[in-house]
Amino acid sequence: MGFYEEDKKYILNTYKRIPVEIVKGEGAYVWDAQGKKYLDFFSGIAVLHLGHNHKELNAKIKEQIDKYMHLSNYFASEPVVSLAKKLVENSFAKKVFFANSGTEANEGALKLAVKWGKEINGNKVEVLSALNGFHGRTTGALALTGQPEKQVAFSSILPKFKHFVYNDIENLKSLINENTCAIFLEAIQGEGGIVELDKDFVQELLKLQKEYNFLIIMDEIQAGLRRTAFELFAFEAYGITPDIATLAKGIGGGLPLGAILVSEKLENVFSPGDHGTTFGGNPVACAAGNYILELITSSDFISKVEDNARYLREQLNELKDKYKIIEDIRGRGFILGLEMGEYAEKTRVEALEKGMLLNVTAKSVLRLIPKIDINKEEIDEFINKFEEILISFK
Repeated sequence: MGFYEEDKKYILNTYKRIPVEIVKGEGAYVWDAQGKKYLDFFSGIAVLHLGHNHKELNAKIKEQIDKYMHLSNYFASEPVVSLAKKLVENSFAKKVFFANSGTEANEGALKLAVKWGKEINGNKVEVLSALNGFHGRTTGALALTGQPEKQVAFSSILPKFKHFVYNDIENLKSLINENTCAIFLEAIQGEGGIVELDKDFVQELLKLQKEYNFLIIMDEIQAGLRRTAFELFAFEAYGITPDIATLAKGIGGGLPLGAILVSEKLENVFSPGDHGTTFGGNPVACAAGNYILELITSSDFISKVEDNARYLREQLNELKDKYKIIEDIRGRGFILGLEMGEYAEKTRVEALEKGMLLNVTAKSVLRLIPKIDINKEEIDEFINKFEEILISFK
């Protein structure tokens, strides 16, 4: 019995597994137990910015492991402080909080926003987020915690949620009032089909913020950290300077790490004990994050990534012009969505046979999220195999 079958026997069935037993990864490729090679356009769902088994990244991880793997948060840790400093120096933020994942970062951002709102007005706890957005799967860890002393500053513990239609400013206006605490947004909806913010919507949103005094929280978990190629943070392309931004996925280079970036006006809202985590800001994960952030903010790396992102988009545009199966191409850089209707899932299946790992989101969108330092030869391999699949559908 292979581990794919044992997975079904022993692991709680919450994921729709692809029947491939991956045993090795190198760069943009993985190999299965039978030795078949696959071009990986999942990259761990936008996690592996530098692909698999990156030697320099691995060396930084091993170097930190040889020093220490974990410290209590009673102590400052050099790699943790160093990564926070890099994030502050490269963003709007004044302070950083580290978590273990994106959903934990979003939970912490919600708590921070609600405490800020309640200090202004006891009813200012309403949080608005977009339909088809995705911000994690937890249901409210604080509500589950049976310790009133940790909850008193946040009662009611969970904010009131409302959902608006993405990019529909009139719908958003109908939901906003003086009790609106925060608007939670993705600059590019990842799970929602790679849909970008409309700049006119953003302009009106910023006007509403001045009128109603709410926070803008940008979820950068999937689209941030150079995934869009041309910006470090996706929100930069849409004219937004948020009050809070949440990060995860690519920041740890494959290790679990999340982060909350906090603006100056919010840096003192939390008091000691208001929030915390045993493993958040793990020194080994932060050592990886330091290498990642240093690399993706270097001019040579940025130039290469931008050039290859343009090349990929040009090649895809040519295919769209030739094959009407591709109805639309959305997104930026290396977070792209190809609207293909019923052919999206068919393409995923055919690609697996041809040695490519492709992802489908929102049922009809082929999501392309390769490592961000993918090269032109690897892009050509994808384009050639993808065109073979498109030809087969004619």
